[in-house]
Amino acid sequence: MAFSRNPATGEHKFYGEWLVNAQGEDVVAGLRTPNPLNEAIKSEHNADMDSLETVMPVVYRQLDAIQKKLEKHYRDMQDIEFTIQEGKLYMLQCRVGKRTGTAALNMAMDMVAEKLISEAEAVSRIAPAQLDEMLHPILDAAAEKKAKVLAKGLPAGPGGAVGQIVFTAAAAVDWAKQGKCVILVREETNPEDVEGMRAAEGILTARGGMTSHAALVARGWGKCCIVGASALHIEAGSRTLKVGGATYREGDFFSLNGTRGYVYAGQLDMVDATENPRFQQFMKIVDKFRTMGVRTNADTPEDAALARGFGAEGIGLLRSEHMFYGAGSDQPLFLLRKMILSHTEDERRKALQELYPFVKKAIKGTLEAMAGYPVTIRLLDPPLHEFVPQSASKQAELASSLGITPDEVRKRGEQLHESNPMMGHRGVRLGITYPEVTEMQVRAIFEAAAELNKQGKKCRPEIMIPVTCDVRELQEQKTVCMRVYNEVLKRKGVRSIPHAYGTMIEIPRACLTADKMAEVAEFFSFGTNDLTQMGFGFSRDDIGGFMEAYLDRNVLKADPFQTIDQEGIGQLITMAVERGRATRPDLKIGICGEQGGDPQSVEFCFRNNLNYVSCSPFRVPIARLSAAQSALAAHGGKAAKAKSKSKSKSKRK
Repeated sequence: MAFSRNPATGEHKFYGEWLVNAQGEDVVAGLRTPNPLNEAIKSEHNADMDSLETVMPVVYRQLDAIQKKLEKHYRDMQDIEFTIQEGKLYMLQCRVGKRTGTAALNMAMDMVAEKLISEAEAVSRIAPAQLDEMLHPILDAAAEKKAKVLAKGLPAGPGGAVGQIVFTAAAAVDWAKQGKCVILVREETNPEDVEGMRAAEGILTARGGMTSHAALVARGWGKCCIVGASALHIEAGSRTLKVGGATYREGDFFSLNGTRGYVYAGQLDMVDATENPRFQQFMKIVDKFRTMGVRTNADTPEDAALARGFGAEGIGLLRSEHMFYGAGSDQPLFLLRKMILSHTEDERRKALQELYPFVKKAIKGTLEAMAGYPVTIRLLDPPLHEFVPQSASKQAELASSLGITPDEVRKRGEQLHESNPMMGHRGVRLGITYPEVTEMQVRAIFEAAAELNKQGKKCRPEIMIPVTCDVRELQEQKTVCMRVYNEVLKRKGVRSIPHAYGTMIEIPRACLTADKMAEVAEFFSFGTNDLTQMGFGFSRDDIGGFMEAYLDRNVLKADPFQTIDQEGIGQLITMAVERGRATRPDLKIGICGEQGGDPQSVEFCFRNNLNYVSCSPFRVPIARLSAAQSALAAHGGKAAKAKSKSKSKSKRK
């Protein structure tokens, strides 16, 4: 067995193995240790073994000449099978060889330098998943083959993780401080778990889908995460979990493959998938052929800077509520809760006034970090019950601030309970019920932008109204926005603040009435997570109980929360694009659901003439490559088409 180049590293050396008095299956089966093909590939493990090059030099030179001729003919790395009988060489077969992500990149770049292939061919040859391989540490494939899968879930965060299981965020933080690697195991996560999630090597939940809290946060950080592993029976009180008839206790080791959604007991070996130095060079070539923009979903200046390093051309989704999670969020979260549980408009406005400086600071920092690239800021969106304090101490603290009893806080929290909060009092409905909430947020956006502009720093905020289903919602909220805009202009002494006003299309009715929505909205951004949820009637947080069966039995070809369902949800998107642009031809359209980093979904967005896709920072390179490959495929893979890139790209951005 031989490869014209090293399939693990891409090194341009003839690589292979051979056995005397044996057949091909003896090499493949691993029953015997094969000899190295030549002297150049020897290592400390086989240094004392004879190579074909030294034992049969004449035959080896024949084989070497043939492999070079085959690679030149097929213009790709070859996987070759041969046999030698009585000193005569027989070629059995050759085919394009499989390779790791690092090898694929190195081979492509080498072959371009050797003028064996064009830059366009190099871009087309590397699978997006191979780039993902290079950006995250992964479990060793050989170790996985020998291990038994303990449980399966949804692959919510890529790469691998190995650590001791803990059942609370506090334990994750404490153990991590002691230098231990931990896996945070939860029934499901909530905002109060964020610090534990940050401290953990990986996250594992028994419930939730690809757009659950755990999945969204983990992907944004590039952290390994598996959600919806419904076979796990977690008993957090006793710090144990049961699965497959076995019981595991806090401190036991688990290994996670977040790319496949597999859970293993014990410590599997990890492979360091550090970035190849040629990665940046390759991505510059990728962008020569890409005509569709790629943005990121980011909520902090740190996330923004990370995404810019991966080549993001803006932020397609800044979730304003994420400033209430994680480090430094205690005070703004407390004030948000104070606003939520206020009884009167006066109470609410007072809490909003206290909250305002925190919101402005967070938005200003991210606008500044993006250095003139567009930043789409979604106004407060989640169901309010997510922020209601659960612990007695937090309830007592809030009660003291409001001048009421803890019992009254609990009662007010109960009043917020909704039968279906994901379709309840959230998003634009909150802004229409309480215009002062919208008022505070847009004031923070405009004042932050005005101050940056005065300092000579460019910024491009885009205000996005979520969960809309009727143009009158947009009209009413725009009235509030424009009133605040004019007040800020006067207060700051500026003539204008560059900005855009648009909406997130995530309800089927909004797709059907897109022509009306475009009368007010300057841009659409498809929130495919909610659009999929409402289109399918699947709760995105509860699909773990049945999605695996749907995929195993081929009821669905793919998880629609990972890959856009082109047959159904795709029709809604296509309709909305056509109807929206019929009203406003220059309507800017993007996608900010997690499918924005999925190659098949990116290709669908390209075909539907979207201006950009947006995804979590670690998926930006994958989206860039997928977009370039879509453009090449549309033009027959011809490199000459790259010449029109600058003109078409500026239009699509």
